[in-house]
Amino acid sequence: MNDLDKVYAESVAKEYMPKETNKVRQLKKLDERAKLPAFVTALSLGIIGTLIFGTGVCFGLGVFGMGTVIMVIGILLGLIGVAICTINYPLYKKMLKKGKAKYAFEILELAKEITGEV
Repeated sequence: MNDLDKVYAESVAKEYMPKETNKVRQLKKLDERAKLPAFVTALSLGIIGTLIFGTGVCFGLGVFGMGTVIMVIGILLGLIGVAICTINYPLYKKMLKKGKAKYAFEILELAKEITGEV
């Protein structure tokens, strides 16, 4: 058996071995758990707000129809989309702060264990 076969066998065996719960990996997961809900909410609201704004612009410019009523509907939709996008960042910051506060104790304790501080 040559060395290349041995290395390949070891790499395949590592895939099937149970993974250890590394403290650094736990810290990364906790950090992700604290930040992910705020990120997903901000991304979703940003997409929804942008789509509403774009639809309003299309109505306002007469792409979907002509007339004063259609233009007014477009302006209102555009304003709603702008409002959603404007609210998005403060909401993100608030949710991020709440998530960090929720997991702060666990993250700090785990960080102390990793760095060796008592």
